[in-house]
Amino acid sequence: MTKRNQWLLTVSLSFNIIVASFILMGFIGPNVLTSFNPDINKPVVAKSAFIHQIGSVIGDVTLGERVYVAPNASVRGDEGQGIYIGNDTNVQDAVVLHGLETFDDGKPIEKNQVEFNGKKYSVYVGNRVSMAHQSQVHGPALVEDDTFIGMQALVFKASVGKGVVIEPGAKIIGVKIPAGRYVPTGAIITKQADADALPEITEDYPFREINKAVVHVNTQLADGYNGKKPAAHGKGTEKTKDH
Repeated sequence: MTKRNQWLLTVSLSFNIIVASFILMGFIGPNVLTSFNPDINKPVVAKSAFIHQIGSVIGDVTLGERVYVAPNASVRGDEGQGIYIGNDTNVQDAVVLHGLETFDDGKPIEKNQVEFNGKKYSVYVGNRVSMAHQSQVHGPALVEDDTFIGMQALVFKASVGKGVVIEPGAKIIGVKIPAGRYVPTGAIITKQADADALPEITEDYPFREINKAVVHVNTQLADGYNGKKPAAHGKGTEKTKDH
């Protein structure tokens, strides 16, 4: 191999390593200044939360304790601000949290905000909420504690009460879902009368405990990826497969 080829190979390998490092570290950083965002904000992330290397958390975002942000998830507080995610909540693979612009010429756009405990948000997600793979919560949106949002479900311009189960593929747009209800698979709820008529979660509802199980798994994932081992495992050992 000539010196020129060796040099080209070295440059190529170095470039690939740099590109790979950017890809693998994901993006956690501030929003940019725009006409609709007069301030630059950085994410506020609890020490016990975990963001995967190919997850993305941008702008005016708050992540509570033991929040788990999975690969390819996007929490983007660079248009609608702010986005709040409560303790023990999980943002699974390819989930999107985003919001319509909440300011224009420095003035708040009230219709694109939700209120919780006297404070305004673009998106508010409470404690122990599960957002399963490829689901979307798009502001203005409010999701209260202990709610499960199933795979590929959508919450947009809506509020969801405590202890709700939104089954996979359901769409919630422009309504308020009462606490303790479930939204059947694939349902499209755009009228308040339909939201009010949703069935209540009873003892024989098959997915009644699904959120507890999912939170149990994902909080331990956050702990584990942060280097904390379950007490039952003691010091723990790493196992590898024989090839």
